Amino acid sequence: MGSYHHFTIVERGKIEELDKLGFSTRSIAKRLKRHHSSVARELARLGAKAPYKAEIAHANYKANRVNCRPKGKYSAQLGNLLKEKIVATWSPEQIA
Repeated sequence: MGSYHHFTIVERGKIEELDKLGFSTRSIAKRLKRHHSSVARELARLGAKAPYKAEIAHANYKANRVNCRPKGKYSAQLGNLLKEKIVATWSPEQIA
């Protein structure tokens, strides 16, 4: 089964169709060559009350992915300050 990777939209579509057809999480996982608990977690993410929808699941994944990346410390204000100090021939040590 190899190293971890996220479900693709194609895999989510297969999960949706196989779930609609009544396949178990283990049989879905076997067809996708994934661990059964990964499939179970994916199905549970949208909640048990509503049927699994691949497009909604993938949109949620993409929205959550944006929030998990580091924001960084750079800003336009910091860039202007650095440029100002470099033009004034400050050394990197002085700027720091």
